[in-house]
This record gives sequence, C-alpha cells and structure tokens, in this order.
Amino acid sequence: MTSGDGERRGPVNQHMIRPGERVRLDRVDPAKTLGFEGIKDDGRKLLEKLTARLEKLQELLYAGHEHSILIVLQGMDSAGKDGTIRRVFEGVNPQGVRVASFKKPSDVEADHDFLWRIHAQLPARGEMVLFNRSHYEDVLVPRIHGWISRPEWKRRCRAINDFERMLTEEGTTVVKFFLHISRGEQKRRLRARLDDPTKHWKFRVADLHERHRWTDYMKAYEETLAKTSTSWAPWCIVPSDRKWYRDLVVSERIVSALDGLGMRYPRLPPEFRSTQVR
Repeated sequence: MTSGDGERRGPVNQHMIRPGERVRLDRVDPAKTLGFEGIKDDGRKLLEKLTARLEKLQELLYAGHEHSILIVLQGMDSAGKDGTIRRVFEGVNPQGVRVASFKKPSDVEADHDFLWRIHAQLPARGEMVLFNRSHYEDVLVPRIHGWISRPEWKRRCRAINDFERMLTEEGTTVVKFFLHISRGEQKRRLRARLDDPTKHWKFRVADLHERHRWTDYMKAYEETLAKTSTSWAPWCIVPSDRKWYRDLVVSERIVSALDGLGMRYPRLPPEFRSTQVR
C-alpha cells in the first residue's frame, strides 16, 4: 500500500467507522494485517517512522499550546490497552502526556451524572491525554449487567455525542480506538497471566466472569460503536491479535489527526527578536 509518491502508507482509513454505518464485529478479522500480509518487517519499519513523527508532533502540540487531543482506548480485557500506551507513546515527552483510567465509580462519582468524573481528566491546551477505558465504560458495563434500561443507554449515547461535539468545538481533537481481539487470543493472553509470574499482577478473577459474557459484549460494542461514531469523533476498529499491527494502526491514526492541525512552532514575540544573550 503506497501513496502517490511511492512512500508506504498504513491502512487506517479502512478501519474507520463512518457515521451511521452498521457495525458487524464478526466480519472484522482481529488477526488481519491489511496491506502487510506476510511482510511484518515492513509494518515495523513504518511504525518506527510513525513513532518518530508522533514524537515531533507531540512536541509541537505542547509548544503551541493551542490544541489538545483526547485519545480513547476501549476493548475487552487483555485487548492490549496498556501495551498500546507503552509502545506507541514510548518516545513522547511525558511533560505533555497523561494517562487517565476509569474503573467502578466511587460513591461520590455515582452521586453525579455519569460524565461528571470525566471532565476533570480532560486535556488542557497543549496536552495529550489517553483514556485507558473511558466514559464508554458507563454505557457498556451497566447495559451488559442490566443496571440501566435500553432507553437510558440510548440517552447516554446521545449525551456522549453531544459531549464530544462540545470538546471538538472547544479545540480538542477526539480520537477513539476499539482494540478488537478474538476470543481465542483473549484466552491465550489470560492464560499467560496465570503461567508467567511477571504477569500475575495483571490477573483478575473478574476478567473470567466477564469473558463468559463475550457474546453480550460484542453486541453491546457493535451498537455503541455505531451510535457514537460521528463526523467529529469517529471510531477506529483496530485488529489487535497481532500487537505490531495494532500499534501501527493506532500510530498512523494519531499522526494523521495531529498532522491535520497544521501546527507550527510559536514565533518569538517582536519585543524579544532583537534581544542578545551576553
């Protein structure tokens, strides 16, 4: 897969969900490597270039202090959210990047609307924030467990769309990823957490309980992704059985979003242009 100038490009556009598009996760192969079949080294070489470009763009974002970017990572347990953060963002300046995670709401959080706790974690100007799980947890998990009705689920989806539109209108670019793994790959990764002493800390019995609801989760994700993939904050479905390809798609999407901002380094204010350092 190449551009007009012959430089190899990634496949990210083919993984985007168009607004109003029906989502069928069973028709998306979590192991596919679109455009890189049998040439893993090419994918890794492109990932290296994207990582270097992302490092430069994040510096521009921080220096310019005009834009902000919110990156949402969703997926089933062991889909690779932590790994994506480690590998894709390994070269960025930690001064301008922050990770926020959302687990079960506290008593105080539960006494407010479901987006209340999200506001405090949003990126400031010049900042890049990664949501390792996100406000979508309060749409998906309550639905799976029957804690909210279908009308309430629809209302929350509308609230999220309005919320994300507000963010984009205020200057925040919202980039959303669903890390899509197969049930077989999840089984392998969960087993590795039991077999490898260095991964014991990752294992949770609750992950096994949620695994039994796999079909329910797939249906809930399909409907939620379709309801909340908008022109201002579209979803990207990332085949994630192969970690290198997952990282490639995520990197390309973020680099594309940042490139689209047309950022430049701030110019020195006129009053300092004739200043000399003695």
